[in-house]
Amino acid sequence: QGSLLYLDALGAAFPRALTRRGTALLHWTPDCPRAPAGWPLPTLYCTPAAAGALPSRAAALRVQLLFALRQRELHVLEAGLAAELHDALVALRTEWPQLAQELAVGRLSPQPGLPEGLRDQLQALLSPDAARAAELRAECTRGFEGIVLRLWPQLEVVVVRTAHGVERLCCDSLRQADCQGLPFYCPFYQAAGALLGINLWPVEPAPRFLLCPDWAFCEFLPCLANKDPRTVLLDELWEGREYGLVVTAQPGEYRCRTGEVLKVTGFHKQCPMVEPVCRESQTLSVRGESISEEQFCQSLCRTLRMWPGARLIDYVCVESSLLGDSSGPCAPHYEVFMELQGLRDLSEGQRYRLDQCLQEDFPIYKSFRFKGSIGPLRLHLVRPGSFTRLREALGSPMPMPRVLCEEQLLQLIQASVIS
Repeated sequence: QGSLLYLDALGAAFPRALTRRGTALLHWTPDCPRAPAGWPLPTLYCTPAAAGALPSRAAALRVQLLFALRQRELHVLEAGLAAELHDALVALRTEWPQLAQELAVGRLSPQPGLPEGLRDQLQALLSPDAARAAELRAECTRGFEGIVLRLWPQLEVVVVRTAHGVERLCCDSLRQADCQGLPFYCPFYQAAGALLGINLWPVEPAPRFLLCPDWAFCEFLPCLANKDPRTVLLDELWEGREYGLVVTAQPGEYRCRTGEVLKVTGFHKQCPMVEPVCRESQTLSVRGESISEEQFCQSLCRTLRMWPGARLIDYVCVESSLLGDSSGPCAPHYEVFMELQGLRDLSEGQRYRLDQCLQEDFPIYKSFRFKGSIGPLRLHLVRPGSFTRLREALGSPMPMPRVLCEEQLLQLIQASVIS
């Protein structure tokens, strides 16, 4: 039912979107390589099924990109996450000469993570296309602003599965650069392994999801309730209020708190429409100040506007307790790792602007900073491609955490610091 609703909405808004093999899927799911839960009709895709068997995320995205490049008449690009589309386009930026050569001769080059037998299986699906290879070389030589629409001039829409605030940041980054001129459509809302909602309004810029009553049993915890709140049901929700999500979706999973916070934005007939606000597990709190990922992201975006020429590629935060002895004797604080485009370095004054914006946006944080019980935020710049490697290390199709809690991931991002 969810797939049919999605296809109906997509086809109504973009009539050519359902052309057979007119869609490229750029997604890797190690446990279920075929497609994300709720993803419809794999026969529409130009991506070969064998690409889903690749053991490496990087190898899978590269092969999917190559087969997408063979199809000039694509109408839709699909990705499980906006970050997966971003990483595929990073591969395009760095490997386009080799990709063009593979298109020209119709042969796959040996790649790490690409087993020989599987390479032969994919090889049988390729044929030489010198004209397409020449077009790829010409467009990439011109630069990469708007490269997606230049390579696939019939594209109508980019479809990505999730629409968390942090994923919207990645969508915005793609819209400003590689995907200029293309709308983004987030069709599904999923949590706790269940499909919970559908976006029936593809052309609207801000995604909102219609909660479907019979896909899972949902309860809601009012965020402004007392210490022992009573859960409410679908027909008890109020427009404009925020709720924590409790789901019963699969055998053995009863009344599971998902950590998702939703805001009710209105009603479609009698069904509530919601938008994801934040993930409770991604809250920064070294002294009980509780700054959510959405709130931190807003302060970060406000800071970026004070750095002329800077464009944010990605970021993660770390609470200093995870650093152990390496954090020194200073008070508990935040450390932020960012990949920027357009600026090679930041002055101390520019770095301090983020801490200053947090103080302006959160009086509790400002109070702790004034008393010295929270130390100044430390900002680090990392080299290009650092977050692509971090997602590879995560090995998960879920949105990347914005507050790192694992030492292995922290060490990986620390090793990428350049400033």
